[in-house]
Amino acid sequence: MTVLQVPGVANLRDVGGIPVGASRVRGGRLLRSGQLARLTPDGDALLRQRVRRVVDLRDDSEVRTEPSALSEVRTTRIPLFLGSTASFFVQDMDLAGMYRHLVYDSSERLAQALRVIAEGEPTLVHCTVGKDRTGVTVALALSAVGADRQAVVADYALTASLLPKARTEAVVEYFRTHMPDSRHAVQLATESPAPVMSALLEEIDERYGSVAEYVRQAGLSSAELDALRATLVE
Repeated sequence: MTVLQVPGVANLRDVGGIPVGASRVRGGRLLRSGQLARLTPDGDALLRQRVRRVVDLRDDSEVRTEPSALSEVRTTRIPLFLGSTASFFVQDMDLAGMYRHLVYDSSERLAQALRVIAEGEPTLVHCTVGKDRTGVTVALALSAVGADRQAVVADYALTASLLPKARTEAVVEYFRTHMPDSRHAVQLATESPAPVMSALLEEIDERYGSVAEYVRQAGLSSAELDALRATLVE
């Protein structure tokens, strides 16, 4: 994978180069990032050179608060959480629970996101931070086409180190002050532990036989799965 520097975008990278058997993921086909609200004019021009489609996984309130500054790129909105993201903090849910919620309660929407990627245009998938909704979606897309499991998990785990340090420090201080009894809030907001993603993908394998079979049952046809593979794999 390649970390990209575009002004105004955090946690932006191209997952091209991840091994898939004897081959690898194509460069320039699938990118991931945090929200695009702070994209500068120069960043806008740079990003438009790289992507032709955007999949925005945020809910309505997030989009209203931080509308995308990316221009002239077709965007498909697929809100993954059926409720507010704040509810996970109120429930003090851990990351593993959040990801299971995504996989089992938003499977059709995850399949819809993979369907957009399978259309073959250079696509950027993002949410607000680019960690959880984006992390699960990208991990499923890569795993569905047979990408190396360790590399998929490593890509997910990289996120925490790419989040702006000032943001992470501010988030930690906020939760310590306003939610001192929360056990999982800091993890939900700032961490991307490899064991959590590894366990999620293993659980999908156990329940469905493979991630490819999971996305089929979620609504992706065999033809669309073939198209996803043709899009992503050299």
